[in-house]
Amino acid sequence: MKKFRGVFLKNDKEIGLMREANRLVSRILDELGENVRPGVSTMYFENICRARCDEYGVRPNFLGYQGFPFALCCSVNEEIVHGFPSEERILKEGDIVSFDMGVEYKGFHGDSARTFGVGKVSNEAQKLMDVTRESLYIGIEQARPGNNLYDISAAIQSYVEGFGLGIVRRFVGHGIGSHLHEKPEIPNFVPRGLSGVPLKAGMVLAIEPMVTLGTHEVEVLDDNWTAVTKDGSLAAHFEHSVAVTSDGPRILSLSD
Repeated sequence: MKKFRGVFLKNDKEIGLMREANRLVSRILDELGENVRPGVSTMYFENICRARCDEYGVRPNFLGYQGFPFALCCSVNEEIVHGFPSEERILKEGDIVSFDMGVEYKGFHGDSARTFGVGKVSNEAQKLMDVTRESLYIGIEQARPGNNLYDISAAIQSYVEGFGLGIVRRFVGHGIGSHLHEKPEIPNFVPRGLSGVPLKAGMVLAIEPMVTLGTHEVEVLDDNWTAVTKDGSLAAHFEHSVAVTSDGPRILSLSD
């Protein structure tokens, strides 16, 4: 596999394998979303993930990754990322819940995330989800050969901050391929004093804005995984795995 500035460049066959991995992730997220409703425990969604991975013959790539104990990151309300599924955490009307998951298929990885409202949510919560989702697509539009990595970051930052929302800085997107996390890191803001990386065809990027109704400040709970907003405000998270191609960005994490 070729490299450019430390970033692996995938060929068409490898991108095809990643498309299949991500297609399966998208199908699982579709099913999770269809089952979001008040009264359901978050462990219910973990069980769906495990069952579908068994059915599809793929490995849930979060399970055991750096010690993470679940196949699914399930983050509710002020939880931003890396939340643990639980039999005790029951979804309530008005909650929002973020699902982040991935699989490994024939040595290549898929990774995607979505946030869903539980029943009827507040106008603020709906705005948060809508802006975060739209910022992802605005960022993806910049994933073209000849652009700079930070063109993605700038597009997301400008859109989100235009609505007065906070952008999480502690956690960022990443390259993806034969490893779940590869170079480059993809911040959702433009870091000061760094030049970024020119984008080349063959790069595959997991772009994932994490946005809050409050500030960008984050705390990690005693489980050493679950990240929450320091001010207790709601957070949303959307992610696609995207191939940079000569024809422009190609979203891999879509269903059939």
